[in-house]
Amino acid sequence: MKKIRAHILFLFVAIGLTACTGSPKKQNSEQPQLITNPIIDGYFADPCVIKDGDTFYIYATIDPWGGDELAVFSTKDFLTFDRHHLNWPTKTACTSPSSNSSMVWAPSVRKAANGKYYMYVSVGSEIWAGVSDSPLGPWKNAKEDDSPLVAAADFPKVHNIDADCFIDDDGQAYLYWGSGFHWINGICMAAKLNPDMITFREEPIDVTPPDYFEAPYMIKRFGKYYLMYSSGKAIDATYKVGYAVGNLPLGPFETGVNSPILETSADSTTYGPGHHSVFREGNQDYMLYHRIFPQDSAYVLRQLCVDSLNFDVNLNILKVRPSGVANF
Repeated sequence: MKKIRAHILFLFVAIGLTACTGSPKKQNSEQPQLITNPIIDGYFADPCVIKDGDTFYIYATIDPWGGDELAVFSTKDFLTFDRHHLNWPTKTACTSPSSNSSMVWAPSVRKAANGKYYMYVSVGSEIWAGVSDSPLGPWKNAKEDDSPLVAAADFPKVHNIDADCFIDDDGQAYLYWGSGFHWINGICMAAKLNPDMITFREEPIDVTPPDYFEAPYMIKRFGKYYLMYSSGKAIDATYKVGYAVGNLPLGPFETGVNSPILETSADSTTYGPGHHSVFREGNQDYMLYHRIFPQDSAYVLRQLCVDSLNFDVNLNILKVRPSGVANF
């Protein structure tokens, strides 16, 4: 494993603590360590994060535009990271007659009621599903015939990418996915999953909320369902995160107050942010997402960032302030 150190600002809580790259410094004991953005050196995008025990696992696309494998990191504090290489998915293992030359990208990982871990990953206009007994594998195609879960021909009007699995409080799992072609007409498909996590209980339906383009991510808070997503073009400053709210997992959904909640900042420090996931630590929600940097590259490169996600007294998601967070 390759040790990767995050970009961090060390504010030491006691005289005796030292960082690997610095000497002890006296600081106010009330000051926490800060996690600053980007959190990891290198170019990665479309992050998903889960927590298993005391360890977070981040799965992400390797830039530019995917690789033969995913980028996978583990961390206990979002300050230092170990990188891992999974046996699956790979471009070789996830190739069908319609996947063309597209590489592997946009993973979503969840632990199901049966105790196994399931991954949903994009290759071309296809969704592939993997299964493992642990976050780091070994993984394998969850389908015995090694075919994609959603093939391009299944929903030809949908760009079948960016799948996300949501598991409700009652244990029912749902799959959300979809985008548009040529940066327009994004479609969000959704359906209940059977307990095997790779077949649909019902025919998938179109649940597209207003202003949606891609990267759906569902969370449930306060008895409401918040369907979050990205809109705009993933290659420029128009890319941003919005959300819609519904009373049921499959909608209908109405545009959320304050949406979009994360977009390019006035000084462009945060540029084209999007394709996020959400995790909760203690009583605080956090958003893990990517931003474009550098902005004048001949091709798009993204960095991973984390910021707090908060709600107002009326249960609306507040605008996200890209400033990093105190450590957990």
